[in-house]
Amino acid sequence: MATVNRPLSPHLQIYKPQLTSLLSITHRGTGVFLSIGALFLSCWLLSVANGPESYQTIQNHILAWYGQTLLYAWVFSLYYHLCNGIRHLFWDIGLGLELKTTYISGYAVVILSVLMTAVTWYLACGVGT
Repeated sequence: MATVNRPLSPHLQIYKPQLTSLLSITHRGTGVFLSIGALFLSCWLLSVANGPESYQTIQNHILAWYGQTLLYAWVFSLYYHLCNGIRHLFWDIGLGLELKTTYISGYAVVILSVLMTAVTWYLACGVGT
């Protein structure tokens, strides 16, 4: 019998990426990113308790371009995970399970996450005042 060099079970190389699978992977990734962000939030809180020098060091990193980028991504992750979690709660009660509805709700989750992130940063930066 000849040896065949191919996956023996369904594999990612075979499937074409779909919106639903990308949203599922993103939901898991944002959950991990939020957990890591919670550790950094803890570091920030510890720096507040540790004194002004420690606090200023952390603030310098937060206010740098890379800190702002990570903070923006963390806020987006928070809103995305929240919106997608609400979507899953509707699925748990049997609503929105049709294919067309899952695509509509998926696009809604992404759009709402971007809008909520933009509004948060608009208000946080003081532009709205």
